[in-house]
Amino acid sequence: MKIAIDASRAFLHERTGIEEYSYQLIKNMREPLGDYNVTLFLRSNTLENVDFDLPKKWKIKELWAPKYWTYIRLSLALLIGKYDRLFVPGHIVPPIHPKRTVVTVHGLEYEMTPEAFSDFEIARMRRGIKNSCKWARYVICVSNNTKKDLMELYEIPMKKIRVVYEGISSPKVILNFRVSEILNSFNLTQGKYLIFIGRIETRKNIINILQAYEILKEHFHITEKLVLVGKKGYGWEEIEEKINTHHYREDIVVTGFVTDEEKWALMKSAAVFVFPTLYEGFGLPVLEAQQLGVPVVTSNSSSLAEIANDSAMLVDPQKPSDIAKSINDLLSDEELMESVIQKGLKNLERFNWKRAGELTTRVILAGKKN
Repeated sequence: MKIAIDASRAFLHERTGIEEYSYQLIKNMREPLGDYNVTLFLRSNTLENVDFDLPKKWKIKELWAPKYWTYIRLSLALLIGKYDRLFVPGHIVPPIHPKRTVVTVHGLEYEMTPEAFSDFEIARMRRGIKNSCKWARYVICVSNNTKKDLMELYEIPMKKIRVVYEGISSPKVILNFRVSEILNSFNLTQGKYLIFIGRIETRKNIINILQAYEILKEHFHITEKLVLVGKKGYGWEEIEEKINTHHYREDIVVTGFVTDEEKWALMKSAAVFVFPTLYEGFGLPVLEAQQLGVPVVTSNSSSLAEIANDSAMLVDPQKPSDIAKSINDLLSDEELMESVIQKGLKNLERFNWKRAGELTTRVILAGKKN
């Protein structure tokens, strides 16, 4: 049996959500797929980023294309190679593909928060994901919420969908002296700030976070700063105006893009991780904060309630007063904060990359003749 894996995102220099998912799954499928002939298809000039050993029967092929890498270049490689199975960890199945193709759909953000996407992006993603679900033998969803969305919006049959949770990766070693140095560089004090980490854009609900922060300052008189970490995204101009005209602008820190080390240090030292976003296909940042022992305030909607379960303060993301109250409850009640932290650590037991790799392998091999 010849198995192809679209590894085009797995070994990019900078990995975010889907890239990290691809990397970790491939890494954790080496054992269950070790006896099979597997080909990883990479984009050109990314081979040097493969930083773990591969099974003897596995090989790598770099494919170059100026554009349409998936739709044309990967399609041709699959046609020529005559593969029996294909796994695509990131949404889009190439037009030419084996009958037994498996694709992972991470979420339908563009359907749930269309105001955060251009009409072109919505049309492109809708067409691509609908075709992918139609062409694939099985569709893996990273949450039951995404499964529900696919069934309701795209009428994908339940029998075609498998839910496999993502895992949680350990953060890189954080040296104590570097934490202090990083905090000093942003003029922050350990435990004296609230933090949001993600793209600074409309669908991440930054405006309501800013309104909640004003309530916290005016009605609850908190002294903590608000730190917003991440690249600028769709709607940044409106968000920037809200920040610049905020009554407590001097206590709001906007870091922009940060390194991995800075990200982990900033998250680890925060009093509360604030993540009441409007829609998430999975919500990995919630687990990252819990792993570092930081209490979480997140949304009671999309996949976030499912992923957090009862281990976080769940709020209505459309109500700044709800967000503010939950944050203040944590800050003013040490017993509650410790309880939420311990529940968060317990919650992590549900998410494991080794198990995700094994379950994904079972879906890929489904129907295999012994």
